[in-house]
Formats: sequence, structure tokens, C-alpha cells
Amino acid sequence: MRVDKYLWAIRVFKTRTLATAACKEGRIIIDDESVKPSREIKAGEEIIIRKGAVYFHWKVIDLPKSRVGAKLVEQFAKDITPEEELSKLEMIRLGNQQRPKGLGRPTKRDRRNWDEYFK
Repeated sequence: MRVDKYLWAIRVFKTRTLATAACKEGRIIIDDESVKPSREIKAGEEIIIRKGAVYFHWKVIDLPKSRVGAKLVEQFAKDITPEEELSKLEMIRLGNQQRPKGLGRPTKRDRRNWDEYFK
């Protein structure tokens, strides 16, 4: 099964297009190499996915025939993300709560800063 299709099937990405774009941008790593969306994966491989500043680690258990429900994901993949990456994610979430409620929409500058931070 293709990497982009697998990541979409186990619900790491909302659409297959997003999974393909992540592969093309070099955000998907297998065996210490960035992979193309068409790379075939096998059971037992470890996939590293960079989303923003956090690196998520997934272990391939089995290959689904198509997109699976959220409750069935653990039959096909295991999240083995290290604790320090999860704590980094929590710090990012806490840092995003800096705007006091009621100030209105974020400015263009705020959105650019957020986009730059999460690349």
C-alpha cells in the first residue's frame, strides 16, 4: 500500500491530498529518509510524521483495505510517539492560549506568525 494512502486510511490526515502534500514536502520519514507518496510500506516499519514542531512516530501493524473507523485504527497502526514529543505538543497547545478572549479575530500578522511557527 502507498504511504499516502496508508496515512489517510489510518486517519493521520483528513484527506489523501494532505497526506500526499506532506510526503512531497518531506514531512514523512521512513528509515531516516524522506519518502515519496508512492512508496510502498510493509508491516513492521516505523513512520515518522512531522506536524509543525512535533515528530509523531507510528508503527505499521497491518495494512487496511480502505479507510478505517477511528476505533479500528489500533488494529493497523500503533502510536509510539516519545514522551518528550508529546510534552512539546502540550507546551505548544498551552502557548496558543495567549490571546485574551473577546479581542476579535486574529490579525494578519498573528496568522503569519502562527503559520511560520507551525511549519
